[in-house]
Amino acid sequence: MLFTMEKIIEKYRKRGFRLTPQRIAILKYLEGNTNHPTAEEIYTAVRRDHPTVSFATVYNTVQALAEMGEILELTIDPERKHYDPDTSEHHHIICTECKKIADVFIDYSESLRLPKDVTEDFTVTGNHVDFYGICKDCKN
Repeated sequence: MLFTMEKIIEKYRKRGFRLTPQRIAILKYLEGNTNHPTAEEIYTAVRRDHPTVSFATVYNTVQALAEMGEILELTIDPERKHYDPDTSEHHHIICTECKKIADVFIDYSESLRLPKDVTEDFTVTGNHVDFYGICKDCKN
């Protein structure tokens, strides 16, 4: 993990991203995180080891990371934004009961055909499909 974190720190330094202990803690929390946390969840987790971190620091950091393309800002939940450190092409499914978000790694590009009148005006460069349902925990 230390070697990986050193590589991550080096990557952000090269991009001119100012790294404070709080920002490094946020990056550590996000690294490999598949829970699609909100800014509030990131703040709560980081605050355990960095009690002086402010919510503004967390929010501004995730916004900067999203603008850099390092994390995805998900608006699949109408109540709050979630963040996904996995920037590879994939889709999401959200439980309408507990709001849990999971990744869907299926390529739908071939099965989603847009009408010709749309593709005449646009060159399609990607897609993102959001699914909604009830997770197995909530179903039980």
